[in-house]
Amino acid sequence: MANRTDPTARSVHGTNPQNLVEKILRSKIYQNTYWKEQCFGLTAETLVDKAMELDHFGGTFGGNRKATPFMCLILKMLQIQPEKEIVVEFIKNEDYKYVRILGGFYLRLVGKPTDVYHYLEPLYNDYRKLRRKNADGSFSLDHVDEFIDELLTKDYSCDIALPRVPKRWTLEGSGTLEPRRSALEDDFEEEEEKEEEEPAAGAVEQAEYEKERRRSRSPVKERDREKERDRDRYRDYRDRDRDRDRDRDRDRDRDRDRDRDRDRDYYRERERDKDRDLHRERDRDKERDYYRRDRDRDRDRHRDRDRRRNSRSRSRSRERRDRDRDVRSISPVDRKKRYRTPTPPPNRRRRADDDGPLEEGEHRVGVGKEDDDKRKKRRDKKDKPPDKDKKEPVTDGTDHPDPEIAEANRLRAALGLKPLRV
Repeated sequence: MANRTDPTARSVHGTNPQNLVEKILRSKIYQNTYWKEQCFGLTAETLVDKAMELDHFGGTFGGNRKATPFMCLILKMLQIQPEKEIVVEFIKNEDYKYVRILGGFYLRLVGKPTDVYHYLEPLYNDYRKLRRKNADGSFSLDHVDEFIDELLTKDYSCDIALPRVPKRWTLEGSGTLEPRRSALEDDFEEEEEKEEEEPAAGAVEQAEYEKERRRSRSPVKERDREKERDRDRYRDYRDRDRDRDRDRDRDRDRDRDRDRDRDRDYYRERERDKDRDLHRERDRDKERDYYRRDRDRDRDRHRDRDRRRNSRSRSRSRERRDRDRDVRSISPVDRKKRYRTPTPPPNRRRRADDDGPLEEGEHRVGVGKEDDDKRKKRRDKKDKPPDKDKKEPVTDGTDHPDPEIAEANRLRAALGLKPLRV
């Protein structure tokens, strides 16, 4: 199929070359019209013509993240995997700047670290302008040297994660890469040659001074000076990276301590809430036990009162049964003798009410002696003047002969109520 990698292509960084482009971006490129129409059946020779037609570069743009033709050609180069000589010719092409950056971007993806530094660092001298297409579809101004610096120093470019490349001073320290040679060194050598052609003028001291100055500015010393400068720069980079790592570790430790304190405060607050709930539950249990004791006390009090009342009623019933049994056990004659009513003595004769005043030992007809005594007491009581100092006894009903009424009056007296009227 058109989207498959060339069977003869070698794996890059241990994987399929097309996998260097993220799957989402790869699917966007496969759906692009430029890919389907212009990139179908391209070879390493015909791809140059398409690269010469480029007028901008970039990753994806627009709301649906449409891929640019630059990215389509990059994926096509990963698919057909052109030879290294062809890629180097792309980079060395000075007539078409987009062909140059196309070859540089492809070499940054698949090349070795030494090849990347060796072929891309000379492009720092190319200051031509480029048009970059932004994510919102607008264009911005860029330069070739800025794009090359982005490829060598950044980890992400044109919506693609770049493979990791070691730092230059690391490769110089291991001896796999020579120190960088400045492009201005040739200009310095030409200037020195011109100065050597000029006739010596002045005194011998001036000639020796010029000779010493020329010797001090020789290419060997300039190269040594450049090495020392690169070494100092590497030392500064190393110190800066070390300081950055130290600051990052300090921030990480500070965040970890903050998270630990937050977790400690959270668990402490939760334990405090648990203790508060436990004390609240204990208080609730105490109140529940208090109300339960009061309820049990009231129940026992009512039970004891009911028990005493029942015992009194049983005792009265028992006395009543005993009395009835005694009455039934007595013979009718004895019962009549015991329970008969007293008769008046024979020497007392009865008189009518209208016979006049009664004499001693007499009473009126139809009225007993008890009635006469009551009437006489009532008359004496009316005739007797009232005694102010003597107070009538006040009773609260607790000495009532009926034990139930006496108990009820005692309870009413305890509650502040009036006694029962019987």
